[in-house]
Amino acid sequence: MMTTANYSHHFSHRNIPFGIASSQNHEKPQAVSRLGNTILFLHDLDVHGLFKESKKIPGNVFNQPSLNSFAALPKGEHRYVREKIQEVYRHHGLDGFPSASKEDADATTMHLPIAIRDFTDFSCSLHHVINAGRMVVGNVNPPPSFFKFPVGYQGRASSIVVSGTDIERPYGHFRNHKSTDHQREEAIIFGPSQKVDYEVELAAVIGEPLPMKKRLHADDADNHIFGFVILNDWSSRDIQGFEMNPLGPFNGKSLGTSISPWIITPDALEPFRASKAPQQALGPTYLQQSKPSTYDILMTVEILANSDKTTVGVCPLQSLYWTPQQMIAHSVSSGSALRTGDILATGTVSGEHSLSGGCLLERTEGGTKPVMLSDGSKRGYLEDGDVVRITAMAGAASLGVGFGECIGRLTPARPF
Repeated sequence: MMTTANYSHHFSHRNIPFGIASSQNHEKPQAVSRLGNTILFLHDLDVHGLFKESKKIPGNVFNQPSLNSFAALPKGEHRYVREKIQEVYRHHGLDGFPSASKEDADATTMHLPIAIRDFTDFSCSLHHVINAGRMVVGNVNPPPSFFKFPVGYQGRASSIVVSGTDIERPYGHFRNHKSTDHQREEAIIFGPSQKVDYEVELAAVIGEPLPMKKRLHADDADNHIFGFVILNDWSSRDIQGFEMNPLGPFNGKSLGTSISPWIITPDALEPFRASKAPQQALGPTYLQQSKPSTYDILMTVEILANSDKTTVGVCPLQSLYWTPQQMIAHSVSSGSALRTGDILATGTVSGEHSLSGGCLLERTEGGTKPVMLSDGSKRGYLEDGDVVRITAMAGAASLGVGFGECIGRLTPARPF
């Protein structure tokens, strides 16, 4: 079993996230929130009348194995539930909640918080695009489209798993790096990937849906965001590199995508909203935010190997060129819909410095300059048994709002 850390300081009364959990006393996965190291089962709180003043929260909405029904409600209902929990805690502390509704975090199991509909992965970091272009195709110039709109692709929703789930090294086609003649048939190998990587990302979870053929301005996209999660878009660089010409990411990106179990609400993050400089060039009016802003969120990635942990990236969300709101507005600009449970991710969060690279592709210059781990070993790409842990904190640790962790272990490829 991989070791997970206790992030109780991420979940003060300023946070109040939402997730799905089960336990010995609550065998059926259901809606929960968290205060410190205490898990609150929301159906129990509802039965005890904590949310009785609301006329819009359906009965049994918290006694379901996903948050979709709750997420689809108007944002005012999410705010109401969050504020009622905060109110009880301010006046009575944890003693204000029924004993049957409370469980220790160590006694609960977290599950995938939503039933995922669509998954779209964007590329919002100019630094990542420049770095990856230089290493993969020898061209530091971003494609002209990058400065016009957030570039993205449709991923496989079925590949998304909750934090703590193992990721298996995939099989696929890729070039034999030992071959001197790439035109020969033996220059292409089908076998276990040799270049498995992580990608540090933040993802928006859609709550209120939007029908097809409706226009959406970036300024109004917040109305459709239920919350945010950490996302690790595990990537096979050798498979990806061979298959992307001519269509784009496919099997090199579908080996698994991990998300953190706690959905952090926009209300919790609002105190950490930060102004953002306007883009160098800007596309259509629907992408133009009246007050360009993002969140002051710092994401940290560690590799855990041989009982040691090494920080290999510290990635600021503020470094992104495009905002989550712009991603969402662009995703429906052709007339497509937003559905409750859709996930839209930022792509790799990378800053301008080496340590702020959000993947090993950048940190190791495509594997040519391996990073040194605490145990003395080196990594160009991930090895079997490596555990990748991503955390995120909005604001200062003592007064901020955290996301907990998104963690996963790379396991060996099984025989095909």
